Amino acid sequence: MAGEWEGKSRGGGTGYRIFIYVIRHLGVRAAYALMSLVVIYFIPFSPKGTAAVWRYSRRILGYGLLRSACFVYRNYYSFGQNLVDRVAISGGLQGRYRFKFENEDSLRAFLDKKEGCVIMGAHVGSWEAGAPFFMEYGRELNIVMYDNEHEAIKKVRKSNERLFPGFKVIPVNKDSLGHVFLITEALERGEAVCFQGDRYVNEDRLLGGVLLGHEASFPLGPYLLAAKLGAPVVFYFAMREAPMTYRFIFRQASPVFGRSAPEKLLSQFTSLLDEILRRHPEQWFNFYDFWNLKQHGREIERKA
Repeated sequence: MAGEWEGKSRGGGTGYRIFIYVIRHLGVRAAYALMSLVVIYFIPFSPKGTAAVWRYSRRILGYGLLRSACFVYRNYYSFGQNLVDRVAISGGLQGRYRFKFENEDSLRAFLDKKEGCVIMGAHVGSWEAGAPFFMEYGRELNIVMYDNEHEAIKKVRKSNERLFPGFKVIPVNKDSLGHVFLITEALERGEAVCFQGDRYVNEDRLLGGVLLGHEASFPLGPYLLAAKLGAPVVFYFAMREAPMTYRFIFRQASPVFGRSAPEKLLSQFTSLLDEILRRHPEQWFNFYDFWNLKQHGREIERKA
């Protein structure tokens, strides 16, 4: 795989428990303060992630040395804030936040149809911040995730189910197609199936795309399934703006047909994702060599 991601969520069960406790008993702002200290630990003790953020800052964003050093801390802290907000909002504290919408009227009209749909997002911002909004419509959210997601985090989520209401997990195992049937059944029931369209574990099933002006690999599965099943596709991102404020960005994908349908769908997705990352570069939370910059650097050195 390009980079080091292996289908596991970042963080651990103990960390989740600590922040759940702090949010419940001390509040969200206390959790932010704790996170500012935790970040200092993660920077040196998560060398692969830190190296990936550094390459992203230097070679993708084009920042200088000092700005990149500050950006590494900013990126980790932003990730921590989003984790805190995710737990707080899902735990019933959404009243303490402000929410803004882009294309709200068209989205509400779409959701009012009560038909099955595919919601495509990425590891950008905090998509779970919008869970209460979808719950208003009685929409069941089926989250498609890799089966080897960190087991400790799964256990914490299960023991705190009231913090994560309305979510059902459809596990994906690269050696099985069982998830395809579960996805089809969910769509037939008029439910929403949620994919993250920016990570893969199967190197044999990839799509090539361009993000922020550089070539990258994306998973074929979500785009192929969305195109073949014929369900409407909505791109959705929840981006943190001012303190305790999120902007929900929704775009309904144009219909795609033919053998090149997955590539056309990916092109629409990366076009919007590119626009969002240029506004919020610090909210890119892929802590591995997404653009395979390390390998490209070696190739350049060999040619030189």
